[in-house]
Amino acid sequence: MVMRVFVAGGTGQDRRPQLTERLGDFLTSRSGAGTPLAGLRGRVFPEHWSLMLGQVAFHSFIVVVLSGVFLMFFYEPSTEQVTYNGSYVPLQGIQMSRALESTLDISFEVRAGLLMRQVHHWASLLMLAAIMSHLLRLFFTGGFRKPRELTWVVAFLLLVVMLAAALTGSSLPDDMASGTSLAVLDGVLKAAPIVGTWLSSVLFGGLFPGDVIALFYPLHVVILPAVLLLLFTVNAILALVHKPAQFTGPGRTNDNVVGRPLPVFAAKSGGFFFIVSGVVVLIAATVTINPVWIYGPADPSSASAGAGPGWYLAFLDGALRLAPGWEFVWLGKTWTLAVLIPVIVSTLFLVIVAVYPLVERWITGDRRDHHLLGRPRNHPARTGIGVAGVIFFGVLWAAAGSDKIATQFHLSIEGVLHGFQALIILGPIAGTFITRRICLGLQRKDSEMVLHGYETGRIVRSPRGGYTEVHQPLDAWERWRLVSFEEQAPLSLPPDTGGRITFIQRMRVRLSRFFFEDRIAPLTGSALMDDRPDADPQIGQSSGRGHEESSRR
Repeated sequence: MVMRVFVAGGTGQDRRPQLTERLGDFLTSRSGAGTPLAGLRGRVFPEHWSLMLGQVAFHSFIVVVLSGVFLMFFYEPSTEQVTYNGSYVPLQGIQMSRALESTLDISFEVRAGLLMRQVHHWASLLMLAAIMSHLLRLFFTGGFRKPRELTWVVAFLLLVVMLAAALTGSSLPDDMASGTSLAVLDGVLKAAPIVGTWLSSVLFGGLFPGDVIALFYPLHVVILPAVLLLLFTVNAILALVHKPAQFTGPGRTNDNVVGRPLPVFAAKSGGFFFIVSGVVVLIAATVTINPVWIYGPADPSSASAGAGPGWYLAFLDGALRLAPGWEFVWLGKTWTLAVLIPVIVSTLFLVIVAVYPLVERWITGDRRDHHLLGRPRNHPARTGIGVAGVIFFGVLWAAAGSDKIATQFHLSIEGVLHGFQALIILGPIAGTFITRRICLGLQRKDSEMVLHGYETGRIVRSPRGGYTEVHQPLDAWERWRLVSFEEQAPLSLPPDTGGRITFIQRMRVRLSRFFFEDRIAPLTGSALMDDRPDADPQIGQSSGRGHEESSRR
């Protein structure tokens, strides 16, 4: 099928109402406005282990809230200096803030206080890891396609707000480790031209270190949790409104969902909450995390050698380390590109992640509804792009530990940084190319398995003396999984009414070819029948019929 897009002429005044109308239709269709409640109660939810990642994030959020409420009764958000006289002997007689003193009291004086601190910390990390894994699952399986673009945006916003909550929470103890991280943040803010000093003054309430706890505490305990709860609610509503996306299999089509009814799904989810909370408590009771008593109170004139960003923010620190020390003087001011470039690149990376569903839809011209998840190998271009993004993020993340890598392996820090600088450029390119070739190889393997079955390793001699290997045919479910797919041809954009083909149109066609031309289409049901007359004629036909119906619509 060749999709054609015609560019109609018209004035800006004609296009403005159309743009507003299209935006309204987009939001209405994606949010499910007007969907009857009776239909929502009858929703069926598919069962797959990867679909539980979102539940892990939400259950961890509940654990974070419950443990945070407990900690609020004992924590004092104050930078007033006091002399510590608690039970931790190495710090007795040391000047520190009331925030750190109350944190030490929670750890050593309050019954179960240390356990609740560690439960709070481990649950936060689990919540971040789960939402990151959830976003990766949505990306590689195509779960962000129409009508679930808003689901992707909500999941991305959840990640951003979680990062903000983790940053504000890690700064509340006011120990040396958190103080060093805030000093780095202050330097990054002041490197911004024109508004840098003002941003630092607003954040810290004056000169660094100021009283940042006065701003971070209400953010961490009230505003950010409320935003997270709102986003989780919106995500749940979107999951109810839209047909749950599911992996292909017998009886699973765009119009038929195989799974559990909503009451059964809710009951199982409730039981899963106790499993998640139990695992978090077990880890918190056996593995120490964030031992603030080791680092001591924060001191703006000192820095701890053990200080470093949390793993979830390590990519920002890695970007700062990899940037060359470029700077220049202009308009009587020193412009530090060594900080500006990492901030711009990291922000641009996050923006691309947020808007990727719209970018792919524009490139492919695909306006159909997708309720079946795809296998990553059947979309080599998208999978290659995803691997490139993971490599880019991973190199930045690993670069944050370049000093420890150099120390452990007895290398020079300059050599390690130069290696990461080369890898940040060559790694995503090589990852995209290699991933695409691997996907094509896996597609060839699927075609061979569908036609000939599994290799059993048994060699049989024929009466004529020839030798052949016995192959075991696939079962119906496995064969369905290998041949169910959605095929789409690259775009073909003709000239507009003025006979012109713009540069944007040409680029869109080239990108569309990058997405669809270099691939091996899996066998369809008809092709399977030609080679294997004993095969089920219904296998692989459902997705094709859905594709034709969607094309006619």
